[in-house]
Amino acid sequence: MAGDTRATDGWKRSGRTLRRVAPYLWPENEFWVKRRVVLSLIALVLAKVVSVLTPFFYKAAVDSLSNETRGDAWLLAFGAIGLTVAYGMARIGSIGFNELRDVLFVRVGQRALRKLALETFTHIHRLSMRYHITRKTGGLSRVIERGVKGVEFLLRFMLLSVGPLILELSMVTAIFALVFDWRYAVVVLVTIALYVAYTLKVTELRVKIRREMNAQDTDANQKAVDSLLNFETVKYFGAEAREAARYDDAMRGYEAAAIKTGQSLSALNFGQALLISAGLIVVMIMAAMGVQSGALTVGDFVMVNAYMIQITMPLNFLGTVYREIRQALVDMGEMFDLLEQPAEITDRPGAPDLKVTGGEVELDNVSFGYEAARPILKGVSLKIGAGETVAIVGPSGSGKSTIGRLLFRFYDVTGGALRIDGQDVRDVTQDSLHARIGVVPQDTVLFNDTILYNIAYGRPEASREELIAAAKAAKIHDFIMSLPEGYETRVGERGLKLSGGEKQRVGIARTLLKNPPILLLDEATSALDTQTERDIQDSLKAMGEGRTVITIAHRLSTIADADRIVVLEKGVIVEEGRHEALLALGGRYAAMWARQSAEEEDDGERIPRPKIPADSPDDVTDLPADGRWRRALSQ
Repeated sequence: MAGDTRATDGWKRSGRTLRRVAPYLWPENEFWVKRRVVLSLIALVLAKVVSVLTPFFYKAAVDSLSNETRGDAWLLAFGAIGLTVAYGMARIGSIGFNELRDVLFVRVGQRALRKLALETFTHIHRLSMRYHITRKTGGLSRVIERGVKGVEFLLRFMLLSVGPLILELSMVTAIFALVFDWRYAVVVLVTIALYVAYTLKVTELRVKIRREMNAQDTDANQKAVDSLLNFETVKYFGAEAREAARYDDAMRGYEAAAIKTGQSLSALNFGQALLISAGLIVVMIMAAMGVQSGALTVGDFVMVNAYMIQITMPLNFLGTVYREIRQALVDMGEMFDLLEQPAEITDRPGAPDLKVTGGEVELDNVSFGYEAARPILKGVSLKIGAGETVAIVGPSGSGKSTIGRLLFRFYDVTGGALRIDGQDVRDVTQDSLHARIGVVPQDTVLFNDTILYNIAYGRPEASREELIAAAKAAKIHDFIMSLPEGYETRVGERGLKLSGGEKQRVGIARTLLKNPPILLLDEATSALDTQTERDIQDSLKAMGEGRTVITIAHRLSTIADADRIVVLEKGVIVEEGRHEALLALGGRYAAMWARQSAEEEDDGERIPRPKIPADSPDDVTDLPADGRWRRALSQ
């Protein structure tokens, strides 16, 4: 029963997939597409008609050469040479119509691929952050790639191979029934039915074996890549032989599955040849008996053989086509599943654009959790005035970065409201919200393109002068000009050809070019070394002038001059005020400051444990990202 249910679900999914593809082949308002589809189908039918008529000319030429024309005037008129030429022209015509069909249909097929790929790509960008952090990017790209290839294969083989094959088999069967005898048609039909049934049955078995072989291949590849990526660890522990044994075990499984695949292919090929040859022998015997009795000519005997060979060639590919069509339907099904994945964050109908008059940001009793069972923010209320610089600090998991994600509306609050100049971010368009907030993240990720492209990403329509001005403001222009290719220098994948500080400066320039009224610095320097951090702080301060700035900080020394510092702990605000006031308070912030100040001493000796108020909790700080955490732990 389980197998029947899976099969039924499979057919339902395949039917859904075909229904989803159909509008791309027959769109409502694009007449040129419909015209090309119709013309390509006409060319397909003409190709098959000419192909089916071709053996008639072959038969006629043989009969003419053997003087068995039986008084047919058209045979006498053409003569053996004329009929041979006609036979050759028919073959050329069949090929020509097939190519014309492809020429007409290729634009339709490629348009469908582009539309589907664009729709899927656009939809993926509409999906929420929650969806993307649970899916592997490589997996998403593979879904698109396989799905688009599946569409291409389905169009090519179902419309241009399976459809024509069915048409040709039907015409050949009809010719056998009308020109020869109904018994010829029965033999052909039985042969085809047995051939198709055997091919599909063995192909189903081969699909399972092939799936097993692919799984073993993936396992072996994963073990090889994992071992090579951990080359140093393998050497440290002298584990070369152990790794080789693991790899060999995986390859042994692949070897066994590959042997089964090869053996099943031989069984498929032999069974197909046996069935088609049996059918061929039967109809040839029937034709030979007809020639002996005088009912048929030698040309008829040759024509029967030509038809059987003609239908054998496309049938030989049936197993491959069937397997690939099944896989294409599965791949396309995954892509359409992705298209049907609902977007969690959407604009409400008729939502207006965000209008920023000053840049005031207000969190009004905000509650939020990535999972219902684990709340992150618990009724946080915070008002950040227009043009004010507010720093948010606290231990890991306190909800600092979550506030930034809610502000940018990667997620919606589960309680309370988040407003900008009195407008709830859920009531305005996402595009306008994103346009008015600039973000400098902890690790600026760049596109694998030029420095010019990456800076211009902040505002593509900006002039080159504006772009250079932004680079100068971020103190990156001189460095860029020192490079041989200047602004045309390619930065490599994720910007890996640049140092951390250089990448951050490009990110700052990109945000400056965007020129947003609200700025979010999400631990923008915590991944950098101390000297680079100090160099970049000036750029960040300059960038914040005249803007509302929210700084999510790890290193407290970078936010000491903020207008206000907010200390978060376990999703609630525990302290709030200026740096000096919070130190004088002797609470949570003072304990964090004392701990980090001690860790950042550069004497290289054992660092004395700072004095921390007795009522402060034990886990008073995040550990720094560099190796100095060892010294902190040794105290």
